[in-house]
Amino acid sequence: MRRLLHRAAAASLALALAIPALADDDKAKHESRIVVTGRARAETPPDFASVEIGIEAKGATPAAALDGASNVVRALIALSAGFGVGESDIGTTTVTLTQGTREVRQPDGSITEKPDGYRAANSLRVRLADMGKLGELMRKALDAGANRIEGVAFGLKDPNAAEATVQVAAMKDAMAQAGRLAETAGVKLGPPLSIQTTPQGGGMPMAMAAAPMRSKRSGVPVPLAAGTIETSAEVSASFAILP
Repeated sequence: MRRLLHRAAAASLALALAIPALADDDKAKHESRIVVTGRARAETPPDFASVEIGIEAKGATPAAALDGASNVVRALIALSAGFGVGESDIGTTTVTLTQGTREVRQPDGSITEKPDGYRAANSLRVRLADMGKLGELMRKALDAGANRIEGVAFGLKDPNAAEATVQVAAMKDAMAQAGRLAETAGVKLGPPLSIQTTPQGGGMPMAMAAAPMRSKRSGVPVPLAAGTIETSAEVSASFAILP
């Protein structure tokens, strides 16, 4: 009986030692992988332009200043509609009304601020699909009474589509890298074990910063260059190494 007990204990001990060894082998197999980061970028021509056009008006009273700015904005809305811009592509961005001041030199040489009427500002953002007409729109805005351009930007109507395209390209780059590494190492590449994307975003080129427009003389359309919008993506992926 004692011999049987000793044999059973020895078998149990051997099994107990074998289980961790098998676990270590499975862990080693599980950790046998290739980890790479795929990258891709693309430059896409924009398909719309937006411009922020504004007016600064002065008046002896708050109502006079605000009415002066409002009249110009109504003219700008009508002008934009004439260029085929829909109501959903026209929006107010700024409305302000402040008291104006001016510097007055006193007999003792000091300078003080004195009230000087009121100043009102009103700005519209106009989104134009026909980018070729943007310069003409900006030029005609002068004749409508505008005296400020707050900025011009170009963008994509569907930026998600551009991002999806570069993500696919980044994944293909990751797969190509993993394949080259596996071939060099003399191992067989398995399926992907994990895939993680890193948001990169895209640029929106600015063609013009805020600048006053004081001249109201007729002239040529404002020259603008749309350029391209860069979209990039990174994909971190790990691939199994097959035995």
